[in-house]
Amino acid sequence: MRISCLEEGIRWLWRLMMLLRWHCLWKSERRFRLRFLSGIGLVILMSAGCQYFQASSNSDQLAALPQHSRIQVFFNYNQAEKYRDPYRQIERFGDNLENIIIENIDNAKVSIDMAVQELRLPNIAKAMIKAKERGVRVRLILENKYSQSFAELTKEQVNKFNQRDRDRYTEFLRFADLNNDGVISNDELNQRDAIQMIKTANIPWLDDTADGSKGSGLMHHKFVVVDQKVVLLGSPNFTMSDIHGDFTKPETRGNANNLLRIDSKEVAEKFTEEFAIMWGDGPEGKLDSRFGLDKPTRKIAYMVIEGAQIRIKFSPDSEKVANEQTSNGLIGTALAGGEQTIDLALFVFSDQGIVNILRERMLKNVQIRALIDPQFAYRNYSATLNMWGLRSAQDCREGKDNAWKKPLQTVGVPSMNRGDLLHHKFAILDRNLIITGSHNWTNAANHLNDEALVLIQNKTVAAHFQREYDRLYQDATLGPTAKLSQNAVCDNEKTDETSAPNDP
Repeated sequence: MRISCLEEGIRWLWRLMMLLRWHCLWKSERRFRLRFLSGIGLVILMSAGCQYFQASSNSDQLAALPQHSRIQVFFNYNQAEKYRDPYRQIERFGDNLENIIIENIDNAKVSIDMAVQELRLPNIAKAMIKAKERGVRVRLILENKYSQSFAELTKEQVNKFNQRDRDRYTEFLRFADLNNDGVISNDELNQRDAIQMIKTANIPWLDDTADGSKGSGLMHHKFVVVDQKVVLLGSPNFTMSDIHGDFTKPETRGNANNLLRIDSKEVAEKFTEEFAIMWGDGPEGKLDSRFGLDKPTRKIAYMVIEGAQIRIKFSPDSEKVANEQTSNGLIGTALAGGEQTIDLALFVFSDQGIVNILRERMLKNVQIRALIDPQFAYRNYSATLNMWGLRSAQDCREGKDNAWKKPLQTVGVPSMNRGDLLHHKFAILDRNLIITGSHNWTNAANHLNDEALVLIQNKTVAAHFQREYDRLYQDATLGPTAKLSQNAVCDNEKTDETSAPNDP
């Protein structure tokens, strides 16, 4: 049910009053009346502003694009849909990716296999628990860094956190403190700590230490297989920041991400095989799980689903494998076939082989546009440097000059709300072929991480990605910063992609 602007304003006033200390308010009855009247005035102003915003927002809402009969595409910034964030109660443009995941879990009758780097959304955990209670086999694979519940953290562990992890922990404490009393109770943990909920319900799970190691490069998958016939895959982790926005930052709307739902036993079979390699005989069995380079080499899988040509590739591959048979090699092969346009929306991009192929396409007059997340675009290993006509740190180390002689003016960073990231990993070729999945375009993704890469050739599917790309590009900042252009990159501190923060 839609909540009116006046109701929303009253809710915010009530929240404000609850946060204030009542004894301070009641020290002066006159002061309280003034504050209360001021609050009523604020509600009226909020209501008017909200109504104006809703009117303007409705006029800007786009018409929904048609979906492929068996391949549906969703974006948490989709300008053709709106939803209300279930945790912050913020109405915003976008597909509710969490709800799409929950709906598919709710429809499961036989099995749910989920492999995701990080799971922190309690409503997804609740849906998994309900599925288990109705007799569905539920299994979960996590990255080892995120397989511990917040409730399990010790003070010693918290004290050793770096600033990023400390911020995440503080964010969770605010998220879990349902009654705002500054104390996290067991009941609140059982409602908000997704991993604790999973473990309390005895849902079978393991992480990438189940092979007896300290973990793979990253267990970076983000997929769910339902009843071995439906696959959900894409770029988001199942977290607040990746789907809805940071709980304590109402201005955020979540990292930009995409999610696909593919209804295909053939596709589900490939993802089930990948899950089985990692699962082995389960958490209580032998150390026969396989992650990272311990996995067998998996060849590129080809299939056609109602006019859509699909290629699937899982990482990692040893450096001994021929490059064209790796995920980055598959990306390069696809890009080499681009004839008119190539659009890139990437969290991080540093693979030199792919950059070289793009340069060849540029020299063939293919129009190339690229958007990279700001925290990576300006690093001295980023592929954007070469495309801007600059040298990267690797060039400097190896005495090479891969700077493009004809720099591109169509490469830059998107404009995002402060705190939000461009977390996509997709490309569109000739408005017909899309490349997507969990796979960042880096050497680490190719040779260390557990990843999924999917290519789909179909105009209906590609149209959704094209609309998202055009939205991001319309107010992007293009070209290098003035400081970056003035300073020789070879004089900068040498870094490589291992210094980058973990994928959020």
